[in-house]
Amino acid sequence: MLRGESLAGALPRLSAGTRQPPVAPWSAAQRGAAQALCFETLRGLGRARALLALLHPRRVSPPQLEALLLVALALASLPEPRPYPDHTLVYEAVQACAAQPRMRGARGFVNALLRRLQAQREGLLAQALTQPEARYNHPAWWIELLREAWPAQWESILELAALPPPMTLRVNRRWGTREQYLERLRAAGLDADAPAGPGLEQALVLRRAVAVSELPLFDSGAVSVQDASAQLAAVLLDPQAAMRVLDACAAPGGKTAHLLELADCEVLALDRDAARAARIGDTLRRLRLAPAEVRCADAAQPAGWWDGRAFDRILLDAPCSASGISRRHPDIRWLRRPQDIAALAAQQRELLEALWPLLRPGGRLLYATCSQFPAEGAEQATSFLARHGDALALAAPGQILPGRSPERDGFFYALFAKRADATA
Repeated sequence: MLRGESLAGALPRLSAGTRQPPVAPWSAAQRGAAQALCFETLRGLGRARALLALLHPRRVSPPQLEALLLVALALASLPEPRPYPDHTLVYEAVQACAAQPRMRGARGFVNALLRRLQAQREGLLAQALTQPEARYNHPAWWIELLREAWPAQWESILELAALPPPMTLRVNRRWGTREQYLERLRAAGLDADAPAGPGLEQALVLRRAVAVSELPLFDSGAVSVQDASAQLAAVLLDPQAAMRVLDACAAPGGKTAHLLELADCEVLALDRDAARAARIGDTLRRLRLAPAEVRCADAAQPAGWWDGRAFDRILLDAPCSASGISRRHPDIRWLRRPQDIAALAAQQRELLEALWPLLRPGGRLLYATCSQFPAEGAEQATSFLARHGDALALAAPGQILPGRSPERDGFFYALFAKRADATA
């Protein structure tokens, strides 16, 4: 991740083994542990970097040693109760050095640095947390954007991003009701809460996150994992039987599936990444849903895939900064750069312009992003309406900020209708 790769791309390689020990593929438990350590470190990376700079101002080499120290410092600087006793953390960090030829000579250095942190933890933390990146564990430019956009909420948004996200389910209504699935959960020793609110009629929030293999009837298609905010998309679009629906940036297929759970409609699902597009079909097969037509194509270039038939509904879940889901994917905040926001907003505008002519008069287009930056939300929607006199704004949530009740990620929704008297 420190070299610029997403965790979603890096972690699966543990399943295939590596050239360095261990050569054999990692077990599911090992992969889960590695992911948990990465996530905890990234939620505290600003703090860990500040502490490392105080403890050792010079550059740490090799990069593997720096990464190991950041993991250890992030864990050692958590508030009580910390996940590991101090002596365990020092011992395991030194053992990790011993396991790697390039780091064996650093065992004494790692031992001394971590013991110094433990001896001076309170003072070092107080000094480190005077820096915004260390206090909020986000890049300074990200903090400033949130402060400008949400002067009353920015601090609570950042504090919430430090917590593990809830695990939210969407019960497949083709299978049954959420009350019926709640009974299945309780029979399996699990419990969940049913959030209230429009569009959340099939949602359940688990009180304890578990592997999907522990969810009753998951492989049989009874339920999917999907954040509460994301569950609003298909409901807002309101597909009806026999309608022609475009899911423009569809992978991995959660919203495509939700559309087909709600109505027997004709869905064309696009994604320009072939590997991700393949996952759409896998999702629909698991849920026992009617197949959608899945194409690997760029939604911004309709000439390459559109057959000329207008759509009744279009869902544009546009590529964005993903700033609204940084607690769920904590690497995002460290991988994004300030210039990415303008580039992504330009891409969103290009997609809106390309897809609007494909909507029939009287049809609806839902623009959605999992962002909390106005350039990817309200500003984009206002600009679109100013450019299109044939567009009407319908009721939609607008900006949803991450919240505890119900537990939601940050999302933006704008719903547009094409005037019935518009030229087809």
